[in-house]
Amino acid sequence: MDSNLFSPHLVRGLTDKIYEKRKAAALMIEKLVRDNENNPARITEIIETLVQDFVYSNNSNARNGGLIGLAATAIALGPGVAPYLDIIVPPILSCFSNQDSRVRYYACECMYNIAKVAKGEVLRFFNSIFDALCKLAADPADSVKSGADLLDRLIRDIVSELSTTYVSVHQQPYNPVESQDETDALVVPTSLPRNTAFSLPRFIPVLSQRIYACNSFTRQYLVSWISVLDSIPDLELVSFLPEFFDGLLNCLSDPSADVRVSTSVLLGEFLHEIQQSAAVTRNHEHGEGAAGTTTSDIDDEHSKGTYVPGQGVIVQYDRLVEILVRHLSSKEEHIQKTALQWISQFIVIAPDVVIRFTPRIIFDVLPCLAHPTEVIRETANETNDKLQKLVLNASPVPKSSSSSAAAAAAVATTTTAPQPETNESEKTSTKQNDQQENHDEKAVESAALKKSGGPVTEDDPFDYQATVSNLRLQFLNENEDTRVAALEWLLMLHGKAPTKILVSDDGTFPALLKTLSDSSDEVVRRDLQLLAQISSHSKYEYFRDFMTNLLSLFSTDRRLLESRGSLIIRQLCLSLDSERIYTTIADILANDEDLEFASIMVQNLNIILITSSELGDLRKRLRNLDQKDGQQLFNTLYRSWCHNAVATFSLCLLAQAYEHAANMLQVFAELEITVSMLIQVDKLVQLLESPVFTYLRLQLLEPEKYPYLFKCLYGILMLLPQSSAFSTLRNRLSSVSSLGFFHVMPNKGSQEPTTTKTRSTKTKSADDGIKFQELLQHFKLVQSRHERQRKLAIQNAPRSNLKSRRSRYNSEPSFQYIRDDGSGNTPHSNGVHPKNGSTNNSSHLLHMKQNNNMLMGSSSGSNGGGNHGNSEHGRSSSSNVNSSSNGGTSNFMRAAAGQNARMIPRKTTTTTTRK
Repeated sequence: MDSNLFSPHLVRGLTDKIYEKRKAAALMIEKLVRDNENNPARITEIIETLVQDFVYSNNSNARNGGLIGLAATAIALGPGVAPYLDIIVPPILSCFSNQDSRVRYYACECMYNIAKVAKGEVLRFFNSIFDALCKLAADPADSVKSGADLLDRLIRDIVSELSTTYVSVHQQPYNPVESQDETDALVVPTSLPRNTAFSLPRFIPVLSQRIYACNSFTRQYLVSWISVLDSIPDLELVSFLPEFFDGLLNCLSDPSADVRVSTSVLLGEFLHEIQQSAAVTRNHEHGEGAAGTTTSDIDDEHSKGTYVPGQGVIVQYDRLVEILVRHLSSKEEHIQKTALQWISQFIVIAPDVVIRFTPRIIFDVLPCLAHPTEVIRETANETNDKLQKLVLNASPVPKSSSSSAAAAAAVATTTTAPQPETNESEKTSTKQNDQQENHDEKAVESAALKKSGGPVTEDDPFDYQATVSNLRLQFLNENEDTRVAALEWLLMLHGKAPTKILVSDDGTFPALLKTLSDSSDEVVRRDLQLLAQISSHSKYEYFRDFMTNLLSLFSTDRRLLESRGSLIIRQLCLSLDSERIYTTIADILANDEDLEFASIMVQNLNIILITSSELGDLRKRLRNLDQKDGQQLFNTLYRSWCHNAVATFSLCLLAQAYEHAANMLQVFAELEITVSMLIQVDKLVQLLESPVFTYLRLQLLEPEKYPYLFKCLYGILMLLPQSSAFSTLRNRLSSVSSLGFFHVMPNKGSQEPTTTKTRSTKTKSADDGIKFQELLQHFKLVQSRHERQRKLAIQNAPRSNLKSRRSRYNSEPSFQYIRDDGSGNTPHSNGVHPKNGSTNNSSHLLHMKQNNNMLMGSSSGSNGGGNHGNSEHGRSSSSNVNSSSNGGTSNFMRAAAGQNARMIPRKTTTTTTRK
């Protein structure tokens, strides 16, 4: 370096701490450069001296002098500065990160003067300048921020004016940040100029790194620059949206309201461009649909010189949807709302792409249906409805399809994971496939897609199994709306493809059965509707397995039977054939080894049969025993109804088999009359006053035609203790007996059951249809098994646990069952007595308790006590009730347990006393 290049006075001026003296020295350098304008070597020497001796100096004043000297050199050179920018710009950029705020400010000032002169040539260094200004946007010094903002506005003006047209005189740009390797994986529109000084493909990697900044000032700077670049039509920034879309969505969570608003506006502009591009592509004669990526027809428009917004734009829908799905479950409401809105629009714009992501979208959208924010909730509902319609109307993609979606899917199946690729040309797709193997992030995303979305085939892009699996997980969601929506999805999918949503060992059917115990009635109804739909499309073996599993569930979860049993059975009867349900359940219960459960289940089924409006047709078929279908139905139900004596008797009354019912009363005399049985008889009397048995009450007016009906009702009356039910039935019979009809009662002895096959309810019965004698023997056999089980339970139970075990055994689930049933057919289903209006079941229990004492004491006076003995024992039982209320309920508990062993000694003692 020539030591005489700068005079000592010039050197002192450049290193002076006073700005005016440095500025005077800079003017001297400007004159020196102008004097050597035709001597490039001399100018290069001047620039290198300023850089090495001043800009890179440790003295801050020297750096400031060097910066102002470089600015003076550029001003002196004017447009001819372009060849020297490679040695001028890098030293200035290095000063942007200097610790001294004054150096950073003067670096901005210097760069501003150079850009003012170089104009388009400075675009060769755009990436480095942008990266430096991005950092200065959050500078703590206000002066630096001011200088950086002034430079930034100038660069924006240059980019807006020259980015798509200016071609540099230097073919090889200098920029250490730029790397050609990073642009190979980018999808570059064919219409984008490739030889301009500004290169958007080379800038995108820088933007994709900086977009994840957390500082609000930096985010605002980035968003504003993206908006500027997006406003330049020929750049087609939307084609590169996937590269920075994830970070841009994150800006919606910024604490600054200005950043959130700017980001939201920018995202709205991008979405509008995508919609516009999709509309142009759909309307194009040779377009490939909403997700098309070909540009063969765009060249014609460019050759005509006509600009069509959205034409020729490459939108990578698959990558955008992948990013959106990840943000559907964001905890930030702004991000979640935006992701839902975009997915909702993409269902219309690119249905072929969205349908491949359906399993993952459902998993995140359904929980949003119950979101506390109304906007998110409404958007989620809209998205869910659109997605359901998309899947319902979707048809398999033809194998011969040459669309880019099918081609990309074929490419995706050869990689490590089947991530959808639908919106790229064949060359770019192949190149991106090679790059995908070298990028861990993309491999992780593809692996996640494979795990959640499952592989899709070329024939059917929708993955049924992955969708069903994700829907099944929604059963565990705490929100009712989410669980209901999941069941609605399964209903729709099963209706569309019954053979695809339920496969062996996929866990769906057990999950549906478990959902029957859900706390929401609406969820249970939809679940039953789905189970019924599945059963109606399945073979009989599947339906029988369903009924078997349902009974097994009731057996293990008695609380479910009590609280939801009525709802479940009635809902199934609404959706399926009620006769098929009842006959199948009856056939299963007939062979059930759990006699206790069989008795309780039959009792509940019988109450539903009598009271439910859904079973009106079934009751009519039962009353028609002259027909084969009625006979077969009666035979099937009877064999399982035998597990419960009162239910069997009720079935005979429903079927108008009064003679057989009267014969059954003789068997009742041989059975142990427990409190549970008396309560059931009490309930039957209440039901006899309901509209269901109107025909039976009217038949009392024809005693000559229905003589055994009177015998049945008087038999019930004899079974009952003198309670409110006793009074109700006695009043009913008294009102008929006063008409003088008792002379028509048959004079047959009641010691032996009748063997006739002619029912008094009908003029003629089919001899081959119902063999009542065999049915009666079957009833005796089943009841004897129950008697033996009760005795074994009493013998095997410890004395300390006897009371609690027998109380559980003699529990009455039908009361709770009827209370939950809500049927309007019988006004007494809630326990209201038709006469006295009692609404408390405890009053019935009290009557049972009192009359049980009467029964235990009446046997001693049955030989000669008469009415006097009854009244006497009635008084004694009243005193027992009073003593029990004061000192305990041991007598009632023994009666509830059916302990005849304790009743017999009492009888013996009474007889001995009488002797």
